[in-house]
Amino acid sequence: MKDSHETIDPAQAYVRLIDVMARLRTPGSGCAWDLEQNYATIAPYTIEEAYEVADAIERGNMADLKEELGDLLFQVVFHSQMASEDGAFDIGDVTDAIAEKMVRRHPHVFETPDGRSANDQTRAWERMKAEERVHKSRGNSASALDGVALALPALLRAEKLQKRAARVGFDWAEAEPIFDKLDEEIREVREAIASGIQDDVEDELGDLLFVAANLSRRLDIDPEQALRRANAKFERRFRAMEAAATADGLAFSDLSLDEQEAYWQQVKRAEKAAT
Repeated sequence: MKDSHETIDPAQAYVRLIDVMARLRTPGSGCAWDLEQNYATIAPYTIEEAYEVADAIERGNMADLKEELGDLLFQVVFHSQMASEDGAFDIGDVTDAIAEKMVRRHPHVFETPDGRSANDQTRAWERMKAEERVHKSRGNSASALDGVALALPALLRAEKLQKRAARVGFDWAEAEPIFDKLDEEIREVREAIASGIQDDVEDELGDLLFVAANLSRRLDIDPEQALRRANAKFERRFRAMEAAATADGLAFSDLSLDEQEAYWQQVKRAEKAAT
């Protein structure tokens, strides 16, 4: 963290970062690796940095969050520098466009205060986004699903597609019927496995995961967050099993599945007892 007596001018720091990026991309004197990059090669790093920001937040580590936000900001500047070189836009266009969008989408703040609630603002936000999608379609038929990025993680994209469909009425009114759909998809997975056609198995497993994401959404649970918690739980318990086996003088990998399962149940009981 910065020293409490140190004052950093945000505008100067921002300009310095833009200058650093420009120098890295200067032919002849810049960095060979940076000069070789393009939008497509940098995109995976942009996605990775966004996840590292989320990871720092989840861990509650503010020092890491500061660093990861810097890395993510650098990605924005990197893409903007390449676009500037192409004559498409520059970082000024990017920052001005997002400021203009935020002002446009918050008339209750920048125009006429109306005391709307957070839920009211969410609904208004979605209406404005829908209107913007229609405008962007330029006369072509606009879909409620327009603008859901293909590059999103599949589980997150499933949730967003379902939310978009729900806004135009294509949704279950409650969670209970989704359980019937889950049972149906499980049966279809079993049938696909019995058929021996791997492509069908993949297709039906995808349907099952899609319905599970829908159930999560209907229950107001973020499916991505739920799966992250499940991952963390599995990792914690698996590491505890390995440690318990080692404490007993055993190599976990040498144990039978039944013996490993016994350690799993032991770890679960210990967790419950601790709570």
